[in-house]
Amino acid sequence: MSDTTWDVEHLTESTRASVPMAAQTQVEVIEAERGRVVLRMPIEGNGNHIGTMYAGALFALAEFPGGTLFSTTFDVSRYYPIVKGVEIQFRRFAATDISVEASMTEEQVAAVAAAADEHGKANYDLELALTDTDGNVVAISTNHYQLRAHGI
Repeated sequence: MSDTTWDVEHLTESTRASVPMAAQTQVEVIEAERGRVVLRMPIEGNGNHIGTMYAGALFALAEFPGGTLFSTTFDVSRYYPIVKGVEIQFRRFAATDISVEASMTEEQVAAVAAAADEHGKANYDLELALTDTDGNVVAISTNHYQLRAHGI
């Protein structure tokens, strides 16, 4: 989408600072550029009673990219995001670290920003796949966000 890349260590630190649960789960940003982010959550510290990743941790990982993608893609001085809903389907046990990628095209970004400029807010969805270290899809989520202009 763009040659602009972001300092993933800084994004990880700011994500963990702004969302304490991100720090507790040790989520990290592993790739970031305008319109695209990849996050990873370790299995260690996020397990359950059967040795796989806790469903709540998977849910959190599915939602975290919305804020990170926003901060690398939209003008944070003009807008802020809110999550309106998340639907998740668990496909298989997650027994390794899990990654998730979120992206938007320039056309999608422009349309959402234009709608927010006109109406003060704009809804948009992200369809995400959470994958294990072998590339297997462990969960699919549909995230419903709203971009709001400051002052709304």
